[in-house]
Amino acid sequence: MQSSRIEIQVTLDQQRIPESISWQASDTPVSDPHAAKAMLLSFWDQQSATSLQMDLWTKEMRMDEMADFLYQTMMGMADSFERATHLTQLSTQLKSFARQFIEEFAHTQQQLSSNS
Repeated sequence: MQSSRIEIQVTLDQQRIPESISWQASDTPVSDPHAAKAMLLSFWDQQSATSLQMDLWTKEMRMDEMADFLYQTMMGMADSFERATHLTQLSTQLKSFARQFIEEFAHTQQQLSSNS
């Protein structure tokens, strides 16, 4: 049986706000840690039948980056759901919501910049 180890390093400031996030996996050819501005990590706890989540982002994460990060995450979740269940219609609905989300974000940003 093959296994892989994934390590996540989070550096916090004095208020325990993430200043930096990096990760590395044991089964990749790159040995240096990869920097990240944000992470969403979810585990399914089968005993309690709940999702355990850890959502972190650094101070440098811009709002537009966060919106794009969430958009891409939702699109990836839809793909994962479809691969796991073959329920294409529900996957399509999640992707539709993700597109509406990013379009509404862009619209909101345009309104904010025109009001400045």
